[in-house]
Amino acid sequence: MDNGYIETYLTHLKNLQTSQVYLRDCYSKMPDVKGEGKSFENSAGFLYYLDQGQLFLEESKRVDARLKPLLCFYGLTHLLKACLLTIRPEYPESTSILAHGVTSRKRKKKQYTFYEDEVKIQQNGLFRYALEHLFPLQRQPLDRIKMKTLFGLVPEMNDFLQWNSADKCIEVADLHSTSLQFPHELLDSYHLTEKSFLHRLKTNGLPIRTTGKTKKHMVIKLEEPIRHSVGPFYFHLGHEKIYFPCNREDYIPLPEILIHYLLLYNLSMISRYETEYWGELFSTKYGEDYSIIRHYLSFASEKVLYLCGTYLMLKPEQ
Repeated sequence: MDNGYIETYLTHLKNLQTSQVYLRDCYSKMPDVKGEGKSFENSAGFLYYLDQGQLFLEESKRVDARLKPLLCFYGLTHLLKACLLTIRPEYPESTSILAHGVTSRKRKKKQYTFYEDEVKIQQNGLFRYALEHLFPLQRQPLDRIKMKTLFGLVPEMNDFLQWNSADKCIEVADLHSTSLQFPHELLDSYHLTEKSFLHRLKTNGLPIRTTGKTKKHMVIKLEEPIRHSVGPFYFHLGHEKIYFPCNREDYIPLPEILIHYLLLYNLSMISRYETEYWGELFSTKYGEDYSIIRHYLSFASEKVLYLCGTYLMLKPEQ
């Protein structure tokens, strides 16, 4: 399932009649929800979220790289809101969930690097609301997360970052496989027994059917393929592979779409309010920040569309 197919599907949804039928199918599985009425009420908002989200992402491909973070971030937030309307008919229930739900620290004037920067997660706002309702089995144990940790969880960044350090993620399966393979040495890096490692995966909702071993791998058979990019499993679109964090300290079971939310939020804030740093970064092309950010922005809009589009395509089937 590539982005061309997803774009075609989203175009199919972008009329009032089809969006109403789609939402009615989503709401029909919910007790105490009048699906016909709420789908009619929400269909216009759903349609506009989709339209605006795609428009922002499409425009981000055409503009200078310095403007991409802002367009990508708002494209993502609109598509997230479309996803939320499929499961939260009353969204937004209060004004407290309208904020971004994330803050960035003030940049230090000297020796600042984006790669070492961090964001703080707030108790209210879109980030926690989406985490709670779109991915109810996921947990966010940290209040602060560094950019280098988030970059390390994006498989498309792994090829790039490994030139300067060890791999952050390791391939464990093909994209639509029902079999995961973990090298035995991975368990050593997590300081976990096989039983404890399996328990950790089960607590994140992994549909495990059976387990086994080969000489080099622990093998997990699944009841069904991993359908959404939910932490700690992440999709590499170009390779069509599923990746898993190599190190225990990088194990943060966040769904990938919210990893991009945090990265793009911080980049968009810096592009707007840290004009001197942002302008100097792109004019001098000095330091690793420039290469890391340029590489990330080269695929961010495509990845956001894939992750949100896949969620919307699979939602009525659940």
